[in-house]
Amino acid sequence: MADWGPIFVSVVLFILLTPGLLIQIPGRNKMVEFGSFQTSGASIVVHSIIYFALICIFLLAIGIHMYLG
Repeated sequence: MADWGPIFVSVVLFILLTPGLLIQIPGRNKMVEFGSFQTSGASIVVHSIIYFALICIFLLAIGIHMYLG
């Protein structure tokens, strides 16, 4: 059976942590901006580090698994 847990977690985190979509850390004018639809190199790096940390926590430490079928 296929394990859909890692795929589901990765897609949801990717959507939520896209820089500028919901939140941007660091923002262009402030430390945190919401819904600015803009991005920068620094925010891409910060969001990538947060994404990697959350993926490691959810997939390795907690071990989320979803089996369909």
